[in-house]
This record gives sequence, structure tokens and C-alpha cells, in this order.
Amino acid sequence: MEERLQHDSRAEGAIGSSARTKGLIFGLVAGLAATIVIDLITVGVLPFMGAPADGGFVIIGDTAAGFFSLVGIYVAGGVPLGAVVHFLTGLALGVIFGAAVTHFQALRLNSMKKGLGLGILYTEVISLPILVMPPIILKWPASEAARSFIFFLVMHALWGTILGVIVTYGLRPATAARQG
Repeated sequence: MEERLQHDSRAEGAIGSSARTKGLIFGLVAGLAATIVIDLITVGVLPFMGAPADGGFVIIGDTAAGFFSLVGIYVAGGVPLGAVVHFLTGLALGVIFGAAVTHFQALRLNSMKKGLGLGILYTEVISLPILVMPPIILKWPASEAARSFIFFLVMHALWGTILGVIVTYGLRPATAARQG
């Protein structure tokens, strides 16, 4: 007596709540791991690009402070706010990915290739609105915005790769886990 909506991919082949919980947990872990990895790489690479090692956190913090000021909330920008915003965003986006791939049948991660593809695609699409904010809020010249945007896209592709691998690995069927 199950009534199914014509375009509702959730009703057929529904996944159990334990798998959904695993998706949330592995999404959280993957979001944290991916954020740590790209932050460590960024801190190592920025000095070679002529920027301070903590420049990524400064950009994020100053952008967040600028955004908050638009709605009448005034906070100090810089490294502390940037680190908090970056890690909270990474955790949240990881959880959302884990929830999505366990909720919608079309997004089920039945291969590592699909996990990698969806991880990268999800990350690049969801981060575009975020990545255009620094040049707008901080009023960057076009050349600086273009150079930074390329770096941001590469780092977020790496973030999506890590996200996809960890979540796919974590959600593999129990039989595949026992076989190696």
C-alpha cells in the first residue's frame, strides 16, 4: 500500500537508518580530514606564491567578517575567524554529502569512481558561491581574483577527492569490507 511519488527517488530501494547514520559519520570524518589536508597544503604552498602561510585563513576570516557586517553583525576577521569558519564549513559540507549519498538512490556510491566523481562535482558546485565572495567583499583586482580562483578550485577539487574516497570507502557493503 506504499504510495510513491512519480519523481521521488527515496521511496524505492530505501537505505536503512544505520547506513544513513554511517553516511553522516563518514561525511563528518571526511569533511574534517579533507579540510585538514587542504589547510596543510595551503600553509605550505602560499609562501612559495609570495603570500603569508596563514593567508588562506586571513582571506576566509576577513571575508566572513565583511559578510557579517553586511547584515549588521560586527566581528573581527583574520586567522581565528577564518579557521573556525573554514573548519565548520568543511564539517557541514561533509555531513551534507554523506546524507545526500545515503538518501537518494541515484547518488548511491556503488563504486570508487562514482564516489570520486560525485565528491569533486559536489564540492566544486557547492563551493562556487563561497569562492566568489572574497573578490567581491574584499574588493580584489581582477588579476588577483583570477589567480586566487584557480588556486581555490584546485584545492577544492582535492577536498572533493578526499571526501569522495573516505565516504565511499566507509559506506562500502560489509561483504566488501571483509574481502578487503
